[in-house]
Amino acid sequence: MSAAAWGAGDFGGGLTSRRAPVFGVVLISQIVGMAMALTIAVLGRETFPEPADLAWSVAAGIAGGTGIVSLYRALAIGRMAVVAPVTAVLSATIPVVVGFVSDAVPPPIVVVGMGLAIVAVLLVSRVPDAAGGRSAGLPLAVLAGTGFGLFGVCISRLTDGHVFGPLVLVRATEAVLIATLILATRSSWRPPRGLVLAICLVGVLDMAGNGGYILSAQAGSLAVAAVLSSLYPVTTVILAAVFLHERITRVHAVGIGLAAIAVTLIAGGSK
Repeated sequence: MSAAAWGAGDFGGGLTSRRAPVFGVVLISQIVGMAMALTIAVLGRETFPEPADLAWSVAAGIAGGTGIVSLYRALAIGRMAVVAPVTAVLSATIPVVVGFVSDAVPPPIVVVGMGLAIVAVLLVSRVPDAAGGRSAGLPLAVLAGTGFGLFGVCISRLTDGHVFGPLVLVRATEAVLIATLILATRSSWRPPRGLVLAICLVGVLDMAGNGGYILSAQAGSLAVAAVLSSLYPVTTVILAAVFLHERITRVHAVGIGLAAIAVTLIAGGSK
């Protein structure tokens, strides 16, 4: 689970709200993603990862696993009005800072677009807050955002051409981490049978997002890839309006508009 695939994470969060155990959703989706990555790597005849790639993959798995567990726990004890924006912005800004340090700074028009994109993420992630000003869940939200941000940094370090092979190890690491937590806490994890197919879809979407993120970072700039992938809340809000008939607030509408402008600036300046 990563910033690149938070749209799948939102879907997973919806499943957990329907009484599917959190650990079960995460564990099954990671195993499905691992199987998918292994299949693509074998069929695509991807060469075996370099030793450095193996190390980065394990680090990414630990960071991503920590992020998703922290996110779900933060949503359980805190308020989405606090958790969602903090997690989203941190997951975007950490790779951006690393990208600026390790890569060449993009053209000014791209930098402006990236700034607008981060503002858009903050606006679209906002939800009505009727619970007062307490910052419940904030420390876990910070941990989740940091985990997702470091995940993005780690998988961007993979050798060019190595994508799905390392992702097999990433998913295996996350699955082992979740299984260990299940055993340590003796938590319930088996989801209702009727939700298994949907959980498998979460794993497929998550893996697709991760693969796209790696390919984007390898083809261009880590900072640009991180910012564009962080715009997932825009898709979530639009899909919720189309399929669940949820109302788009003025703040969300402004965020969606800024996201469109940001993508245009980034795309135009990256040519």
